[in-house]
Amino acid sequence: MATDQTLAPLPTSIVIADTTANPAPLGLLAFGLTTVLLNIHNAGYYPLDAMILSMGVFYGGSAQIVAGVMEWRKGNTFGTTAFTSYGFFWLSLAGILIMPKLGLGTAPGAAPMATYLAMWGGFTAVMFIATLRLNRALQSIFATLTVLFFLLAIGDITGSATLKVVAGYEGILCGGLAIYTGLAQVLNEVYGRKVMPLG
Repeated sequence: MATDQTLAPLPTSIVIADTTANPAPLGLLAFGLTTVLLNIHNAGYYPLDAMILSMGVFYGGSAQIVAGVMEWRKGNTFGTTAFTSYGFFWLSLAGILIMPKLGLGTAPGAAPMATYLAMWGGFTAVMFIATLRLNRALQSIFATLTVLFFLLAIGDITGSATLKVVAGYEGILCGGLAIYTGLAQVLNEVYGRKVMPLG
C-alpha cells in the first residue's frame, strides 16, 4: 500500500565556509623584511649581494605571489593586486640585476631604471588611494613606498648618491611598517584581541 510522503525541498544554494588562513601577514612580512634588507644596502651599510637577491626571489618575490593567490581565493581584489604585483616586482628587480651577468641583455642605464622605478611609484600612488578606505597601518606602508620609489627614481636620473642614501633610510622605515603590520595581524589573531594596533 503506497504512503503519501512529503519530500523536503532541495536546497537552492550551497554556502561553503572559508576556513583558509589570512594570507596578508605572509605577504606583508615577505615585502617588509626584503625591503628593509635592500634598503640597508641603499643606505650604504653593505654591498648588493646574493643575500639580497635570494631574499628578493625566494621570499619577497615568491612568498608575496603565494599570498596574492591566497587573497584571490578570499575575493580580496586589493590584496591580490598588491601582493602579486609586488611579488613580481621583486622577481623583475632580481632579473634586472642577474640577467646581464648571465649575458641575457644589457644592464639598464640611469634613464631606463628611473623610468622603471617611476612606473612603480605611480602604481603605488594609486594603490595608496585605495588604502584610504582601509587602516592607518596600510596607509603608512603605501605612502612611504610611493615616496621610496620616486626617491630612487630621482636618485637614478640625477646620479645623486646622497639621495640614494636618504631613500635607503626611508625604505627601512617603509619595510619596518610592513613588518609591524604583518606581525600585528598575527599576534592580534592569535590572542583574539588588539595586541598591536593597526589604526
